[in-house]
Amino acid sequence: MNIFEKCESNVRSYCRNFPDIFHRAKGSIIYSDSGKEYIDFFAGAGALNYGHNHDYIKQKVMSYLYADGIAHGLDMYTSAKGKFLAKFDELVLSSKKLDYRIQFCGPTGTNAVEAALKLARKVKQRSGIFSFMGAYHGMTLGSLSISGNTGIRAGAIGTASNVTFMPYPYGFMESFDTIEYIETVLNDVNSGIEKPAAIIFETVQAEGGVVVAPIEWMQRLRKLCNDHDILLICDDIQVGCGRTGSFFSFERAGIVPDIVVLSKSISGYGFPMSLLLIKPECDIWEPGEHNGTFRGNQLAFIGATAALEYRESSNLEQDVKTKELFLKNFLTEKIASISENLTIRGIGMIWGIDVKNFGGNTFARSITSRCFELGLIVELAGRNDTVIKILPPLVIDMSTLQNGCSVIEKAFSECV
Repeated sequence: MNIFEKCESNVRSYCRNFPDIFHRAKGSIIYSDSGKEYIDFFAGAGALNYGHNHDYIKQKVMSYLYADGIAHGLDMYTSAKGKFLAKFDELVLSSKKLDYRIQFCGPTGTNAVEAALKLARKVKQRSGIFSFMGAYHGMTLGSLSISGNTGIRAGAIGTASNVTFMPYPYGFMESFDTIEYIETVLNDVNSGIEKPAAIIFETVQAEGGVVVAPIEWMQRLRKLCNDHDILLICDDIQVGCGRTGSFFSFERAGIVPDIVVLSKSISGYGFPMSLLLIKPECDIWEPGEHNGTFRGNQLAFIGATAALEYRESSNLEQDVKTKELFLKNFLTEKIASISENLTIRGIGMIWGIDVKNFGGNTFARSITSRCFELGLIVELAGRNDTVIKILPPLVIDMSTLQNGCSVIEKAFSECV
């Protein structure tokens, strides 16, 4: 690995936790140069819901390439974009009776978050944003300003201007009514906090430690925004596209956000892609007001269209529910039973083992390190990295899922 040490910046991180050289991947297995196989419980930080090199999606992408399809098109009309829009409208928006305009942003999730913040402020003519403690929304300045982790904001001094962090129902914040608190702040003329243009939230704080928002809490948040003329933005970058079962993670609450941010697995193949879903009355952009050279990734359109087709034909949503039950039972019976100081949280196919009160970060790191030695890639999340985050591809076969969980069980038995 000398070439990486010699040439690559100190900013690299995942390679430090998974010190091997990988060259091939298929489904839920990653192969290293040394010939070792690893089960993937990381899935590209949620960008690979359909696994590595999915056959159906790959065939569509390869056919497009062999036909010399448009590889780069800015925001021009292309057949690849048109087919994606038609399929997304048919299988997602129309089938769910959702009325959204679609904006293609720069290829990363954080660019779409920036666009959402910019648009919300333009629509409401107010500068403030409410975000939540524990939130993570990206690494560019606007996204950092609404992310809770002070460590990642250290190099972006002054980013939190006009942002107010509200309590998310987790830990001590579960001991009181956080929605009533926000309501009180908005109604109190002496609170010192002005009404924001928007409230941005995650239905599951993934990087925040796999903290799942209660359904009633999300419903009351929607009502609060309605009552106070505030836009509600849902960041569905990591837990959207079927991660919680339904295509959108907010569906379980029966709410409709004003703006939805999608990225990561929307392309189906790991291609960079992001988009905003905007209620028509909020789509007040001037042409080119938010743009970028790589908005509208043509290969991503092909992959995304194929992913939607596969999702529809394979009944993936029901498959996720089956695997959710397995993960919940495994974690409850095999891991939580080890100690009352271990906490299990999750939904769909994103689960966390919180070891904050059972050895903390040192113990958490020993578990993931041992898992890697045993052939499983699994990452940490949460405050001080005390949550072992289980995030396999949605299409993982049950046998591989069971094998990966057995590795976690073995790592716990050894490290305890």
